[in-house]
Amino acid sequence: MRLCVLMGSPRRNGNTAALMNEFLDQWALLGGESQVIWLYDRQIHACLGCMACQECMDSLGCVQQDDVADIFGAMARADGILLATPIYAWYCTPPMKALVDRVVYAGNKKYGTQKGPALLEGKCVASLTTCGYPADKGADLWEEGLKRLCRHSKMRYLGMFCRRDLGREIPFMNEEAARDARAFARSLLRMMEVKEP
Repeated sequence: MRLCVLMGSPRRNGNTAALMNEFLDQWALLGGESQVIWLYDRQIHACLGCMACQECMDSLGCVQQDDVADIFGAMARADGILLATPIYAWYCTPPMKALVDRVVYAGNKKYGTQKGPALLEGKCVASLTTCGYPADKGADLWEEGLKRLCRHSKMRYLGMFCRRDLGREIPFMNEEAARDARAFARSLLRMMEVKEP
């Protein structure tokens, strides 16, 4: 199974990256492949709302010349997409939000002169997050947004792993966090292997 990991953290040695590394180590041990795309390293412009993308049925068709088409290609080639992000103000980070806006709009041909396909139909989607609140108060809006995105885009939402940061006085990574990240990798792979009817 090939996983496209969209990393929304600006910090390569931060909490989200630490969880992702444990997840990916386990993923590789299980025989999975992965490609990690650090979104802060890419050029991702905000959607212009021009609707030019809606007249192109077989690709994004966006008029903007940035890295989104390449990122979308990686998403389309993968079996699953993992959105890894710290939660800022109850949602994902800015480059991930800009990418999601572009992908959900240009990736679904519902608004032009003719109706077309959902370009990522059938892809599996999950999220790995960190936040400063309990998950049900810190990452719940992000998860609800992902569920709606998946329904709209005909993708399979497989769940979220969220780990809370309790503050600088308490180390974020410990054996429990590492174990849970590895368990999420195993669980996600099992769910991806089950084909929907």
